[in-house]
Amino acid sequence: MNGVAAVIVAAGRGIRAGGDMPKQWQMLQGRPVIAHTLEVFARHPEVTEVVLVLNPQDEDRLTALELHDMTYVAGGADRAGSVRNGLDAVRRSEAVLIHDVARPLVTAKTISDVIAALHQTPCAAPAVPVTDALWTGANGQVTGMKDRTGLYRAQTPQGFQLNAIRAAHAAHPGGAVDDVEVARAHGLDVAIVPGDEDNLKITLPADFARADRILRGRNGH
Repeated sequence: MNGVAAVIVAAGRGIRAGGDMPKQWQMLQGRPVIAHTLEVFARHPEVTEVVLVLNPQDEDRLTALELHDMTYVAGGADRAGSVRNGLDAVRRSEAVLIHDVARPLVTAKTISDVIAALHQTPCAAPAVPVTDALWTGANGQVTGMKDRTGLYRAQTPQGFQLNAIRAAHAAHPGGAVDDVEVARAHGLDVAIVPGDEDNLKITLPADFARADRILRGRNGH
């Protein structure tokens, strides 16, 4: 496998997170969320290129990121379109990691585990087994239970052989929840690698406080 690219999808607006700007530009320990995310991939020794997919409205914010050897492309009309734009911009790699910018706590180990799996399979992604009891509900009342056996919470980065995921996206009609769904619809097998409970996706306002606590724990203060 000759080179691994990272496509960081950062074109969304993330309105559920609150604030007066998209969540990826809000501050986390004195730096924008997006800066934390990019740094992990830029420093990883096995990542040979980084492609940042950005909303054109945010282009003027790029100067604050001090980007080095990164490629910037504009996002598409939806997430799938943004991913396709990012994949088209990969130039030097045979494999690609697709990562949500709102997961700034991803570790180098998770990235390495996904890359290692790609030496054996065309697609691999991290996930965490569901351990909580699962209910169904309606009108504020529990209506039943669901078996959690074999259920996982998907994370990113999701890794693919570049040609395979490009073909899968070209053939997909749209509406997938993530790139694993796109790959499986194209007949590709996807290996599960161990995820990380701390690899949270910032979605709601309270997630910023949780992310801050995790980073403080890692930094020792």
